[in-house]
Formats: sequence, structure tokens, C-alpha cells
Amino acid sequence: MATFIPRKVFPALNSLPRSYFLGHHKAGLDKMKTMLSHTDLVIECRDYRIPLSSRNPLFEENLAGRERLIVYTKQDLGSEGYQQDRNRERLVHDFQRPSAVLFSDYKDKSSVRKVLEFAREHAAAVNSLTGARMMVVGMPNVGKSSLLNALRGVGVHKGKVAHTGAQPGVTRKVGTTVKIIDDGESGEGVYLMDTPGVFIPYVPDAEAMLKLALCGTVKDTIIAPTTLADYLLYHLNLYKPSVYAEYEQPTNDIETLLAALARKTGRLQKGGTPDYEASALWLIQRWRSGHLGRFLLDEVTHATLEAERGANGSAGVSLSQGRKMMKELRKQKSRLKHLSSQ
Repeated sequence: MATFIPRKVFPALNSLPRSYFLGHHKAGLDKMKTMLSHTDLVIECRDYRIPLSSRNPLFEENLAGRERLIVYTKQDLGSEGYQQDRNRERLVHDFQRPSAVLFSDYKDKSSVRKVLEFAREHAAAVNSLTGARMMVVGMPNVGKSSLLNALRGVGVHKGKVAHTGAQPGVTRKVGTTVKIIDDGESGEGVYLMDTPGVFIPYVPDAEAMLKLALCGTVKDTIIAPTTLADYLLYHLNLYKPSVYAEYEQPTNDIETLLAALARKTGRLQKGGTPDYEASALWLIQRWRSGHLGRFLLDEVTHATLEAERGANGSAGVSLSQGRKMMKELRKQKSRLKHLSSQ
């Protein structure tokens, strides 16, 4: 039997959509800016699995002037607790200085308590008679509302107040503040405000868009599920092909895997043909829920972090620049379509 060799590079897909910046994203960001003068701390959530790709420079540009805590959510979906995971976390921690950094799993109370302790210490330093006001921000579907609910549950033993969901866009406007820490040394307590996710106006790197989509920051209809499943297969093979061994032997062909998966799980159309789209969505959801390995999509090394620092301005294009780039991309697609039809 021939030795399986995984793909080392995923083919470039330059025709992919590069934006998901919606009307309520801009409205939410504008509202956050007006609330900044009443905010003592900004808690920015990023997805642990894509610590570089889930950074939105719009927050740094528009919410400057307030101390910031960066919380990398969904740690349980990207870390196996090995030494290499801890080493990578140290790299990210050092890279984000002077901002404070925490890694969190909203289902782990000890992890949630670390965020609460930071908030409590910050509130004590503010020493306001009316209590401390904090704001949680982040890209769509990175776990802001889940973190808020967990902080409220552990902090004041109250039930959920923020709606959550598997698809982005559940929170569409800035919400009211909710108490996460009771009165005490911090005066009137600590209050946290939920906000809608805000996407980047334009994503220059097509692969970064695939990573964001695979982690659920855009709706699953934006990029074809079979394309996302193929990108997932690329990463599964680099990580450990055996994670899908119950469905198919190691392969670089997504149609082969999806056909086998469809037969095993009963996702078949009339005549017994595989339902590739349904199978692709099922595969993606299995990974998102942690059943197909726990690993990062972003490569985190000294070199990639320095490259991120050097490209600090390129991802943070303005709204008008983003619109111009999207317009040019649409023109390119139109020209290619016209040429192919001749």
C-alpha cells in the first residue's frame, strides 16, 4: 500500500468573496464609539483556532484610548493541552503586549473565573462610585455572548441573558449592560455590555477568508460548503488523517471522503446518490464541535507573528477602501467570466 502524502499547499481561490461587512456591523461599531467615554475596559474576543485571522483592526482604530483585555475564546476546540500549545500561547501573549491576554473556554468555570478576576481587579483600580462599565467586542460568532453568559452565571449566579447560535448575526445591536460581579470593593459592581460582531471591511488574503468561514464567522451560504470541507480536509490531513478513519482511508479528494461519509451517515439523495452539500456541512459541524481533532488553522510562530505585525495596516483598510477593493474584485470576476464564454 502506497504511503499517503497530504497536500502541503491549498490551491489559491482568488474568486472567493472577501467581505461580510453588513449594515448592522457598521451601525454597531458607530454605537460602540459613542459608548466609549462611558466604558472602563474593552474585552476583545478572538477565536483561539484563528488567533491572527480573527483580529479586527477596526476595534484598535475605533476603540482606542481604553485599556483592552484580549480573550481568545474556544480554547477547548483548539488546544490539546500539550507543551506545544502552551508554548504557542506564550508567543501570542508576548506578541500582544502591552494588552493583557487570557485564553478561555466558557464551559470551564476556572477559565471564566480568570476573566472575572481580571475584571474585578480593573474595577477596583477604577474605583468608581457607580461601578465599572465594560464592553465585549469581536468578530461575528467568536463567542462574545457565550462568554458574557458564562461570566454572569459564575459571577452573580444568574441565568443567560444574551442569545447565542451556531451562525453569526444572532446579536445585531448593542445590548443593555448586565451585572457580572456583585457590589463589593468595586463599588456598585461590574457591568458588561454585549455588542454585535463586526467583520473586516475587506480580507486581502483569500485563505484567511476560508479560515474565518470555516470557524463560522460568516454564514455557511457565503462560501460553498464543499469548498470549506475541502479546506478542512487539507488541515485534517496535516493534523492527523486518522480522525476520519471511520468513514474513509486517508485521501486528498474531498468528493471521495464526502461520498463515503454520505453512505455511512445516510445523507443520500434519490437513487442513492451522495448529498455532497449536506455531507460537507455535517463534516464542518463535526469539526466545529471538536469531534475531528483540536488544532489551529493559523500558523503561530515568531515569523508569522512578525509578519502580522508588519502587515498591521493592510488588514485594517478603511470602509471606503474595502468597498473599492470589492468593486475591483467583482470587475475581475466579470472579465474572467466574459473571457471564458468566448
